[in-house]
Amino acid sequence: MKDDYITFTENVHSKTGINLSLYKETQMKRRLTSLRDKRGFRTFFHYYKAAEENEGLLEELMNKITINVSEFYRNRQRFDVLEKKVIPHLLEKRGRLRIWSAACSTGEEPYTLAMILSRLAPSDRVEIIGTDIDPQALAHAREGLYHERSLKEVSPEGKQAHFTKEGSFYRIDEDIRKRVKFKEHNLLADEFPSRCDLIVCRNVMIYFTDEAKQELYRNLNRALVDDGILFVGSTEQIFSPEHYHFKVFDTFFYQKINRTSLML
Repeated sequence: MKDDYITFTENVHSKTGINLSLYKETQMKRRLTSLRDKRGFRTFFHYYKAAEENEGLLEELMNKITINVSEFYRNRQRFDVLEKKVIPHLLEKRGRLRIWSAACSTGEEPYTLAMILSRLAPSDRVEIIGTDIDPQALAHAREGLYHERSLKEVSPEGKQAHFTKEGSFYRIDEDIRKRVKFKEHNLLADEFPSRCDLIVCRNVMIYFTDEAKQELYRNLNRALVDDGILFVGSTEQIFSPEHYHFKVFDTFFYQKINRTSLML
């Protein structure tokens, strides 16, 4: 008889396109078992059957799987390096930038990029794409309304310049919202954007198996232009980046090795 959890992951994959076998099983199974038990089901079989028939249960399950945790300027020091070193370097090389914020959750990250770029380049020289697997998260991102706890790393000047306060919430200004285009995307299944100068893919790879991460690094490299830069999370250092045709640009920033230099 097939394992209850394995059958559950196959059913989820069939219904949603999310392949849970590519996520670290111990972490994901623990998260989902807790949710299943909380809802009063003894098996994943019965939990899945109930979620199929109950939109609220299915939405809750999807939120748990897609792990939507974000904030503006998450790990502020790295964003300072991005603003003062990485983006000026790219602008000097390119003039125009195509930036992809992958697995962007509810939009704080691409909007942070937009706020930084608003100080460094005209909007017609920058394209920012924010993608996520969760359509609910993307709907939140497009609305642009955030609780003040998400803005704890935003300076008072930044709040004044880019947000309008609405009770205990802050709405990001229209000029910043217009700088970001959001679309649904599954990092483990869908075709990647191409010719990106900068890819920000943070705090999602930690949930994937080693095999899934290796394939992701290769795909991210292919999505970058030569000398383009990948920005990863503070727990996602790439060991032996040269295996994926990257070199270290700065801490948690990796530059794609130019094809010409590979041929020399």
